[in-house]
Amino acid sequence: MTARPSRAHRRTVTGGAPAVRFLASALAAGVLLTASACSDGDSGGQGSGAAESPVADASRAASPLAATSPPASGARLTDAGARAALITEADIEDDWTKVADAASWRDKLLAGKVDVADFLTAKADAADCQKLLDSLYDEDLLGKPSGASALTGFKEGDSRLLYQVAAYDRAALDDSLDWLKSLPTECDEFTATDSAGDKRTVQVTETPVPKEGDARQGLQVVVQGTADDVPTTLTLDVAVVRVGSDAITVTGGGPDGGKDDSVERAVQQGTPRLTDVLAGRTPAPDPYEID
Repeated sequence: MTARPSRAHRRTVTGGAPAVRFLASALAAGVLLTASACSDGDSGGQGSGAAESPVADASRAASPLAATSPPASGARLTDAGARAALITEADIEDDWTKVADAASWRDKLLAGKVDVADFLTAKADAADCQKLLDSLYDEDLLGKPSGASALTGFKEGDSRLLYQVAAYDRAALDDSLDWLKSLPTECDEFTATDSAGDKRTVQVTETPVPKEGDARQGLQVVVQGTADDVPTTLTLDVAVVRVGSDAITVTGGGPDGGKDDSVERAVQQGTPRLTDVLAGRTPAPDPYEID
């Protein structure tokens, strides 16, 4: 999303130089008097003089950053806001088509029981790997939202892209991000068995995520097995971005390979949309609109 540059208008003043110098001197004297008053008072009250200074107040009021500052930490995501923060086909380009049944997507290759024998010295790691498969299958990688949530999905051939926006408990969200960060080490490669006894090999690696939001984590999950008795490899690119106590989760890929480019674009276009919603602004309808 291209940010719209602000247009600062400068006013040229001719003549009246003595008056300008007098005004500048008066302002400077006011600042010195304020600083002197703070020095005579309690030295522990840092910043109190600036808060009372009319010069500081005027400076803050005129600052162009006031309108574009990050949303307050207490901003709450509503159901309507979560829906407004969802991306569209235009955000991810290519030939993606929005679908109506994304909430019911389930990939059978992700259904299986992790072979604990792969983790002879770290049984806890087996539980983490099982949690990864289950949460990808159930589409709740960060756990159940604690507040508003919305999701949308897109298809391109045999590939799918799922995009979720939701509010979470902040401590639980941080724990989930720490858990995701540990997976490339704890679950770098393991096997799982489906209900028919067929084996799947699963590999987990860390992937880069655009520097959006407050925190982020990326993974690629590759599952090799069989689907309808045909050897199949499922590749999923995953990106999670935290914005305050809310998060965006993007999962893209399929039997034709990962969709890292589309996942990256979804993060780059979707994070500013969520930030705008939390700040009370309406996201731009066209992510590529330029003045």
